[in-house]
Amino acid sequence: MLGSFLIFFREAFEASMICSIMFAYLRQINRRDRFRDVLIGVFAAVILSAGVGVAIFLTIHDYAGTALQTKIESFTYLIAALILTYMTFWMKKQSRFLKRDIEQKMSAAFQHGMMWSLSLIAFITVGREGIETVVFMIAIAFQTKPILLVIGATLGLIAGLSLSYVIYVAGRKINMRHFFTTMGTLLMLFGAGLLSNAIEDWQQLGWISLGIRPLWNTSSLINENSTFGDILHSFFGYAASPTALQVVTYLVYLAVMVYAYLRKKPTKPKLQITSS
Repeated sequence: MLGSFLIFFREAFEASMICSIMFAYLRQINRRDRFRDVLIGVFAAVILSAGVGVAIFLTIHDYAGTALQTKIESFTYLIAALILTYMTFWMKKQSRFLKRDIEQKMSAAFQHGMMWSLSLIAFITVGREGIETVVFMIAIAFQTKPILLVIGATLGLIAGLSLSYVIYVAGRKINMRHFFTTMGTLLMLFGAGLLSNAIEDWQQLGWISLGIRPLWNTSSLINENSTFGDILHSFFGYAASPTALQVVTYLVYLAVMVYAYLRKKPTKPKLQITSS
């Protein structure tokens, strides 16, 4: 539940925040009549993302309990971890100039009379977040109870949209860079869990024979099938009896990525010109 909440909260907030920037800009230049162009792009992206998600889920569901499902599951974990990692670093870099870039694109659309590009901007933005959500949720769907998945997703969606609405209506400002840095750090834990789950599947399939010995067994304390264990497993990648390679993969990914994500780039010293 925690995993689906965090994913939907982040993706819903990002998508709605960008839409809020677009609406605010249109309101600023007194072009509320173009709100519909943004909404067309948003609804088209939502429908496309939902359709892709349902199609993939139904396809995978047909192979439930088979080796093929395990193979699909493992690569879904890997792809989700790669996308999550890339987008987390990308958003941290772009968040500082996000508002400026969007407004420049919208200004260019008005200058060239290409009103359809407003729909395209919204479609690409929301569609990107939607496809990311589909990939992440499919990965989580393999490892958590459906009811917890739905509850977490619903609460995350409400929270993300509510925060964006407050910022848009009340004019509240938040430090976007700090926000995405915090969210990104939490999502690194999720990414480490996804990668660890992929390793577990490959070991079960016999594709990897290295480090297959379990290091411990905590099922008597926290069972993976319990509600709490399910939450820990879906978000942190908790395993009651993880193999050595799973633990190493988890810790190495977490250490390297969190360090790279949080470290500050050294500032270049300014050249001083002295007169003789």
